[in-house]
Amino acid sequence: MDYIELKFKLEDPEAYRKDILIDALANVGFDTFEEHDEGFSAYVVKENFEQTAMELALEPFADFDFAYEINNVKSENWNAVWESNFEPIHIKDQVYVRATFHNPKPDFPYEIVIDPKMSFGTGHHQTTALMMEYLLEADLQDKELLDMGCGTAILAILAAKLGAKSLVAIDYDPVCYESTLENAELNGIDKLTAYCGSKEAIPNQKYDVILANINRNILLDQMESYSGVLKTKGEIYFSGFYEEPDLGIIKAAAENLGMQYVNHKKKDAWVAAKFIKK
Repeated sequence: MDYIELKFKLEDPEAYRKDILIDALANVGFDTFEEHDEGFSAYVVKENFEQTAMELALEPFADFDFAYEINNVKSENWNAVWESNFEPIHIKDQVYVRATFHNPKPDFPYEIVIDPKMSFGTGHHQTTALMMEYLLEADLQDKELLDMGCGTAILAILAAKLGAKSLVAIDYDPVCYESTLENAELNGIDKLTAYCGSKEAIPNQKYDVILANINRNILLDQMESYSGVLKTKGEIYFSGFYEEPDLGIIKAAAENLGMQYVNHKKKDAWVAAKFIKK
């Protein structure tokens, strides 16, 4: 599977404008983002790339002083890209996330090995890190968990290491599906079941915990499906959106479906929020 890369150069790459552009692109199908010194790169499956939609999404931000180039990326080149850019990360000094080509660090309580390929979720993005912080605080012992938009399955893998009894991981991208299976094996996780699809792929069973790190529009579209399979008093964690204006919209939609807001975490402009099924 080939991909389209938009490589952005911003005059002020540290500014909030970068996050706004990423959010706009996420709403038109881009689902993998890599930050670099001059700005960031955004990736989308080539067959899903619609240049007109992309240009319309960026049009309101013409005064942000950015430039971009459009590149074709062959899927077989993706691992080489990650090997040159992917650095290990630490989450709260408890989780060490590394690729297969990094040395292990057994001093950390939890180590996750990720071979990302073209899938999203290495812990580097703010939303993934926020969700991992929530998991470290949660009681996952013997819980049944659903991870929607799982990407590399990094969140489901951490949940398994934290004691979850069974895990279902779902992503619509076939590359993410394959990455989920491979990463589960890399980490010795044998209680994870993966599906390639969207909300229609959710098995008809109840879950104690649901994770959904996607984007606002997809969350709003799928939230009723999540509510339908979340146990009473079950916990659901949303991320992939901003504090303003998105958090208020997410809270209102969740409350209408019987999910009560508990709290939220913020990193830069990004947010993760916790809700409990009434």
